[in-house]
Amino acid sequence: MKSISMSVLLTSALSLLPLHVNAVETAITSDIDQARSLVKVFGVDLKSVLKTAMKTEGPIKAIAACNTKAGPIAEKHSALSNWNIARTSMKVRNQKNVPDEWESTVLKQFEQRKAAGESVKSMEYSQTLKTGDKTVYRYMKAIPTTEVCLACHGGNLDEKIAKKVKYLYPKDQATGFNLGDIRGAFTLQKTSQ
Repeated sequence: MKSISMSVLLTSALSLLPLHVNAVETAITSDIDQARSLVKVFGVDLKSVLKTAMKTEGPIKAIAACNTKAGPIAEKHSALSNWNIARTSMKVRNQKNVPDEWESTVLKQFEQRKAAGESVKSMEYSQTLKTGDKTVYRYMKAIPTTEVCLACHGGNLDEKIAKKVKYLYPKDQATGFNLGDIRGAFTLQKTSQ
């Protein structure tokens, strides 16, 4: 009788396992979907501001627009969600965007993945971390260097552009990029109990 009870108990316990695993997988998929959606909207808003400034007043105004508007755009999208949204790079322009240790590790992995032939456009990484009694979900999406990026982030900047960059960002490191390089990454995180 005891062996039957143990068997029934074990079967019952094992039948619950896939439900728990599926719930965890569903939560992770939901987090990834949220992060991807936020990156897309944030990227579209930022690009819109930069392209408008670039078309109407040129790259010098685009640099100024990025300087004054990128932060508030990230703050707006962070306030509308339960995520902290930012950008980072191994070669930052704005010192507020210096990568933390986790972000640096992911950026280095992105470079290795690019060297192995992976497309920068689809490159992303996510991880769930446990910190004390809190769970932190982190997500990064690589930002490829496109043609429009090169005016302000390329190797041969126009003298006026270089001067404006130096004025707004005295510690700038974000030049010397080539088409297709990893310019940096969108970086998102959220914490739950």
